[in-house]
Amino acid sequence: MTDDPLTELILVRHGESDVNVQRVLGGEVSCTGLSDLGRRQATALRERWEAGDAPAADVLYSSPLPRARETAEIINPALGDLPIKIEQDLEELRPGQADGMTFAEMQEQFGPFEYRSRPDKSMVLDVETRLTFFYRTSRALEKVVADNVGKTVVIACHGGVIDVAFRHLLDVAPQGMFDLWTINTSLTEFRVQDADDKRGRWMLVRYNDHAHLSGLPAETATA
Repeated sequence: MTDDPLTELILVRHGESDVNVQRVLGGEVSCTGLSDLGRRQATALRERWEAGDAPAADVLYSSPLPRARETAEIINPALGDLPIKIEQDLEELRPGQADGMTFAEMQEQFGPFEYRSRPDKSMVLDVETRLTFFYRTSRALEKVVADNVGKTVVIACHGGVIDVAFRHLLDVAPQGMFDLWTINTSLTEFRVQDADDKRGRWMLVRYNDHAHLSGLPAETATA
């Protein structure tokens, strides 16, 4: 057995949000927080934590977007009412002028764009590129880990951030090879042991664990 400190990251995708229901790109302008179903999802996760079916947390971080912050606030009583640390760079991809638009509306206004095949190009003048998003989020994750060696860290964040965590921590390509479909309020857990002179290899403990959502609708019904 090693005595090197064990660091755990538990990433929680936010509950279903109003922008999820509206099917729009939700940034700091258009995001208004969770839908009614999203609050039920986050409450179900809190109850699961209260029942002891998730690791005790030492630290709680959140993206600055309302849907992530509200998720963190709902689950926090089960974590011991920890201070919520807002990490700006754990925000979802920043949509710029496309904030609040559907993908179809964005293409109609700004023209067609193949987002996946051009990771270094912006869809709209001030929209983050996929590569910029990857490196911004990777740096933020590294900072969180470096500041919390030996602790269990819960992060309320976004599907895109969890995708980056997978690729960065498990050392695979920044894009391509596979797609992730991360469910609202699911748990994704990584752990690593840090020695004095180097960090060990990250291990994926679980991905998309959403057992607490049993009995809830998959999404809000829309017309």
